[in-house]
Amino acid sequence: MTGPERRRRWTDEDKRQILEEAFGPGGNVVDAARRHDVSSGLIYTWRAKARASMIPGFVEAVIAEESVVTDAGGGAVIQVELASARVSISGTASPVLVDVVLRALR
Repeated sequence: MTGPERRRRWTDEDKRQILEEAFGPGGNVVDAARRHDVSSGLIYTWRAKARASMIPGFVEAVIAEESVVTDAGGGAVIQVELASARVSISGTASPVLVDVVLRALR
């Protein structure tokens, strides 16, 4: 056989960058796969392995580049967008209440 070896080695940093491009805001798996000449299936495999290695009780988060949202009292508000719902959480909400609401939406 002649020619270059096809198998490539991806560093953890390379994988992280490709995953951010694929699943970050405005990301697209197919476009990221084409840009880096990697199969989209491999990108999904990397994401599954990354999720499996996460600490139980924590979830992925994407910070959107938007203006700060405040409630009527001028306090900060965290907006959580899920596939099926959007929740606004006041900065004064108790951690227990936040936990219960987010678990209910899961």
